Parts: sequence; C-alpha cells; structure tokens
Amino acid sequence: MTAEIHHEHVAYQNPFLAIKIWRIDSDREDDRALRLSKQTGRKPLYPIWNYHDEIEFLLILRGEMTAYYGDEQLPLRKGDVALFGSAEPHATVQTKDSPLSYLVFQLNLRTYWDHSTINNMMHFAEIIRPLSALNYIFRENREARAGIASLIRDIYKEMNDRQIGCELAVSSRIKMILLLLLRGDSRKLLHYHDHLLYDRLRPAIHYVEERLSEKLSVEAVSGLLNMSPAHFMKSFKKALGMTFTSFVVFKRIKRAEQLLLTSDISIADAAALVGMSNLGHFYQLFNRLNGCSPKQFRDRLRADAAVRA
Repeated sequence: MTAEIHHEHVAYQNPFLAIKIWRIDSDREDDRALRLSKQTGRKPLYPIWNYHDEIEFLLILRGEMTAYYGDEQLPLRKGDVALFGSAEPHATVQTKDSPLSYLVFQLNLRTYWDHSTINNMMHFAEIIRPLSALNYIFRENREARAGIASLIRDIYKEMNDRQIGCELAVSSRIKMILLLLLRGDSRKLLHYHDHLLYDRLRPAIHYVEERLSEKLSVEAVSGLLNMSPAHFMKSFKKALGMTFTSFVVFKRIKRAEQLLLTSDISIADAAALVGMSNLGHFYQLFNRLNGCSPKQFRDRLRADAAVRA
C-alpha cells in the first residue's frame, strides 16, 4: 500500500498575519492519524503525508513522535522543534502510547516581505533547498531551539488571547524567529543570494513600488539599468528569489490590502488603483496570495477588530 499525499488548504486565523497555529492532543482526536488509529483500533501502517503553500513549525509539548520529510526521519521529544518548507510533503507518527501534545504553526512568509525585510527575506525563498534543511539548527544550537520554542508559545498565546496589538506582537515574534534561524545557520545554507546584484536592482524595485497603478513592462524597467530584458529577468530571480512578474503581482496585492483595510474604497476601485483593471484576474490573484476573496479579507479583519474593541 502506498502513502497518500494530501494538498492541505490552510485557512488563516487572521488573513492579515497569514498564519494558523493550534494545539493537537492525542486524547482529543485533533490529529488525523490519531483519529484513524482510534477508528480502526490499530496504528496507521504508514505516515499520512500532506503539503501546503505555507512553511510549518512543530513544537512538542509532551510525548514523542517521528517526523518524515524527503528521505529524513526526525525523532522529536518534549521541547523539540521541527521545520518543513513551503509545499514540502511531510508526515508525523506518534511513536509511543503515552499522551502526545504539540503545537502546529503554519506561516505564509510572503506576507512579511516589506521595505524593512526584503533584503533578508530573500534568504528564505527556498530556491536551492527547502527550509527543512535548517532542522540541524535545533539539534546543534540549544539556545536557538529554546528561543524559537518560546516565540512559538508566545504566538499561540497571543492568537488565543486576541488582545489589542495582537498583530504587532505576533509579527514581531515571527521576524525574531526568522532572525534566530538566519543567525543560527552556521552551515550558511541560507546564504546563497548575491547582495551586490540586489543593490544593483534596487532602482528597479523602487521604480515598481512607485508606479503600481501604471502599466509596467520588463523592457521599460530593465532599460533603467541598461540591461537586456532576458538578463534582467534572470538577475531579478537570482537576487530576490522570485520572478519580476511575481514581484509586481505581490506588490500590487499588498497595496490593495492596505487600501481595503484603511478606507471604504470599493474592491473594483482598489484593483484599479493598483493597476489591475481585470477584476476577475484581481480576485484570482488575491485569493492565491491570501486564501480568501478581497471581501472576505476585509470582512474578517473588521469582524476581528470589532470583537477586540
């Protein structure tokens, strides 16, 4: 019998933060594999694999499990942390009959690309290898493991307490997690981007950000740097970890998010103001990045703010 691989759609608890974090307890039937075990009266014969667009952390609170990804088998015990990359198939199996509890933290990193982070976020683009390659950090660096575990617990508490400033508290902790990974990467697995190339491309990035409402062409932007379109596209992907087209779409959707959250502007007007006159295409791209429609995005955040008010 071969293992199934499920493509999981992650419903964000807060679309602005683009995260989902929850606790699984073996005695509460939260885990799909554990549910199957209880229904059949025996443990699964093979791991139940899944993947999603988000990266994922596991934090073991009690008990033991084994995580599977690629050709790796990672034993996990209380206090251990595991990391899986975006769209990377992975699975977990409880390895003892004693109670098992752990936190699952799923995160869309694209949400955290902004002016202050873009020069560092490109390290996490997974162009060469998935972020699961960083699991060695948790084995070799006790301080980094304890720090990230504490930050994940803080995020879980913040998302459950939902106090004013929750978004600030959570986003700051997410950035601290990324900082600990970056500085704890003694093998330099994240350090493969060309910073000099990024600096050369910076005028093109600023040009795009200042003209999101206009029609943007590769020819016009590459011409600013005296580069051919083909060379520009290749250089852009190498330096930023995403294609020029993806970058423009990403920036337009992020600007549209700001408009929807800070004004009563219509969705059609927001789309037009970010240079997307095709409303159907705008909806499609918005849903791809946020997992919800523009209206759902606005309604959820306003409802969430009303609850905390």
